Amino acid sequence: MSGVRPDPGLVCESSVDRGIRHPSPGGVTITNELERVRSRALVTGVVQGVGFRPFVYALARELGLSGQVGNTAAGVVAEVEGPAAAVAAFGERVLTDAPPLAAVASVTLESLPVLGGTEFAISASTAGAGRTLVSPDVATCADCLAEFADPSDRRYRHPFISCTNCGPRFTIISGLPYDRPATTMAGFPLCPDCAREYADPADRRFHAQPIACPACGPRLRLIQPGLETAYGEDALAAAHALLIDGAIVAVKGLGGFHLVCDAGDQAVVSTLRKRKDRGDKPFAVMAADLDTARRIAVVDVFL
Repeated sequence: MSGVRPDPGLVCESSVDRGIRHPSPGGVTITNELERVRSRALVTGVVQGVGFRPFVYALARELGLSGQVGNTAAGVVAEVEGPAAAVAAFGERVLTDAPPLAAVASVTLESLPVLGGTEFAISASTAGAGRTLVSPDVATCADCLAEFADPSDRRYRHPFISCTNCGPRFTIISGLPYDRPATTMAGFPLCPDCAREYADPADRRFHAQPIACPACGPRLRLIQPGLETAYGEDALAAAHALLIDGAIVAVKGLGGFHLVCDAGDQAVVSTLRKRKDRGDKPFAVMAADLDTARRIAVVDVFL
C-alpha cells in the first residue's frame, strides 16, 4: 500500500508536510515545559494491525508518560499524561517514528484534565461509529524466516509463522476494531508460551494479534477424496508426492486457492490449461530462489 487517502479536513502526513491538529477550543497550549498535562491523541490512517499500540506503549514508557492506548472504530486513541514537554514530544514522535507498516494520516490532540497515575497500559478495544484503514497482508519478515529455518526454534517449519511486523491482516479480519476476537484466529486460543510473548513489551510479538505456534495455531492439512486427512509434515510429503505423480493440487493461501502442478510436466500443464481454459497465456511459475529462477527465465537485473 503506497499511501493513505485521508478524509477531507484531516491534517495529513507527507514527505513535505507533517501536521498535528489542535482543535479549538480545547487545543493543547504549552506554557511551562515542566507543567503536568494530559492529552488525548486520535491517530488515523493505517494504524491497526501494524504494531501501533505496542509502539505507542514503548514510546510512552520511554518518555515517562502515564495513560493508555487502545483501538477504536475511528483509529488508535491514546491518552498520555506527564510533563508538557514530554507530551509534546509524544505528539511529534507518533508521526515521525511510527512503525514501518503504519501510514499515519493525521494526529488530533485534545487537552484533558490531569488525572495522576504512573502506569501506562494497552486498554481493551472499543467499538462504535467511525472509519479506519487496515493493513494489507504482509510478507514474512526476515526475523520470522530465520526462526522458521532454525531447528532449535519452537516455530521451526511452522507454516503460519508471523509477528508484529508480518503475516496476514486484511484477509483474516471479520470486524473492527482490529483484535484477535475479530479475526479468523479467534478460534485458536494462545498457549502459555505464545501468551507470554503477547504480554511481554520487550518481545517482537507483543500484542501481535495473529500469532500462533504448532501447539496452539492452525495446522497444515491435506484433504483427498476417500482418503484419511494428513497433517503437518505428512501433508507436505503427500502433496509433494502428488505433484511428482502429475497431479494438480489446490493450495489454500491468503485470499483464495492456487492450482499447482509440476511446471516441467507438459502433460499436466496441458490438463491445467484445458481446465482453466487458459490457451497460450503463460502461467505463473514458482521457484525456490532467485538463482533457480535465473536458470529458467530472464530475470530483471534489479532483482
